[in-house]
Amino acid sequence: MAEAPAAAVGWIEAGPVLPAGVRAGTTTRQGGVSLGPRATLNLAAHVGDAPAAVLANRERLGAALRLPAPPRWLSQVHGTDVAADDAGAGVPVADAAVSFRAGQVLAVLTADCLPVVFASRDGAAIGIAHAGWRGLAGGVLERTIEALGVPTRELCAWLGPAIGPAAFEVGAEVRAAFVGAAAGDAAAFAPNARGRWQADLPLLARLRLARAGLEAVTGCGLCTHADPARFYSHRRDPLSGRQATLVWRT
Repeated sequence: MAEAPAAAVGWIEAGPVLPAGVRAGTTTRQGGVSLGPRATLNLAAHVGDAPAAVLANRERLGAALRLPAPPRWLSQVHGTDVAADDAGAGVPVADAAVSFRAGQVLAVLTADCLPVVFASRDGAAIGIAHAGWRGLAGGVLERTIEALGVPTRELCAWLGPAIGPAAFEVGAEVRAAFVGAAAGDAAAFAPNARGRWQADLPLLARLRLARAGLEAVTGCGLCTHADPARFYSHRRDPLSGRQATLVWRT
């Protein structure tokens, strides 16, 4: 993983697991114009920020990264639907997307949930998923792989910043949603002194990807909750903005 600002816009570049010709990464909260708890590079239009500020931030992002097109934003609902390559105009209601065309920029917004980027080894197919615990348990990663239509041995994945296990306390019902379907997922839950569980969201994603047959997986290992200077975190601050994870073919 390499981190470098792009014209003052905070940006964490995805690691070398992705093939040549595919670029991806996650923004930080630095380099925008939003104020208050959403300062400064909030990229979400649904969190109560001033629309002009969100638009300015998105324009800054496009210019800083020299994006080939505006990102294709999604209306995310913690589900498992995948926006197809030919979804047409408008904002799809989906938590994942795929593309087989150069020049299309896929994006998801997060503020603790896990962003997952996919690419085929030849760079011809790309995908992205917004994976909170509900989406993971429901199969959003598996549905994205299915939509890509590429054998898993020919796919690679990168896991962006998300809430870490030290900060992600959940109830027994969350653990049951995973362990009831796959006993091995118990490795991602540790009991705490409050009778609840600390959940490892990136590990849950890795376990599901491994069961799907995808072995080329890397992650940045960064916790959104623990780093308020760089990341928004909804659990830390319910009024926070959102960072974006993007992937596109160059």
